[in-house]
Amino acid sequence: SSAVTPVFVQKGKDVLLNVTTADVKDFSFVSWNFNKTVVLVNFVSGREPIVSNGSIEFSVKNFSVKLKNLQKADSGVYTARVTVALTEQITEYNVTVQDPVSPAGLTVDSVSNSSDSCNLTVTCSAQDSHISSTFTCDHQTCSQEGGERSEVTTSGASLHVYLVNDSIICNHSNQVSWTNNMTKIQHFCPQHADPDKQELRSNIVSVVVVPIIIIIFIIFLIVIINFFRKRRKYERANIENTVYDIPQV
Repeated sequence: SSAVTPVFVQKGKDVLLNVTTADVKDFSFVSWNFNKTVVLVNFVSGREPIVSNGSIEFSVKNFSVKLKNLQKADSGVYTARVTVALTEQITEYNVTVQDPVSPAGLTVDSVSNSSDSCNLTVTCSAQDSHISSTFTCDHQTCSQEGGERSEVTTSGASLHVYLVNDSIICNHSNQVSWTNNMTKIQHFCPQHADPDKQELRSNIVSVVVVPIIIIIFIIFLIVIINFFRKRRKYERANIENTVYDIPQV
């Protein structure tokens, strides 16, 4: 017998299962069944397919079946038995139907700020589980105490809280769906400035403020120069218009 292939499907979705036998053109009999007892469809050479389950679609060319609108009760082993020249070849799938995961929740429980550092404790939660984690930041970097935290929930999903750049992310996922929630550390730790914003502010200073200061300085020089020029003209005019008394003998 062949290895069983695991397949995960979200509740309410469809899945296509193929026969993996290399050559089925000379088949005499193909049968799909569920959990080894429930017959879904039989293909007999030279005859019309015999369908026992109306909720499936099938192909008479390659004998694949499509399981539609799967529910939790549809989880189980689906087996295709192909008979070619009196030899039986088997394809098996272990299908697991899962609900989509619940939304991921991320709450900030406490914030402790000092002049040079910030401690932030958060809770990453799902419907049936939660993880607490603490992050420490200085002016340049942030770190997660104990590294990334993860936990398997009671429903078999994964809950994960971790740090990416300057964002704390809570991720809730299983094999068919995922949700996440995120918060920016800068919202709670103002002393931990975003490097991009720091660079932007530096660029603004370089591009805008410095030229303005230079322009103001130039205007100031022009005003001073004009002031002294006018003063000199005024003094010369006063000298030229001064009338001196001629002394009498």
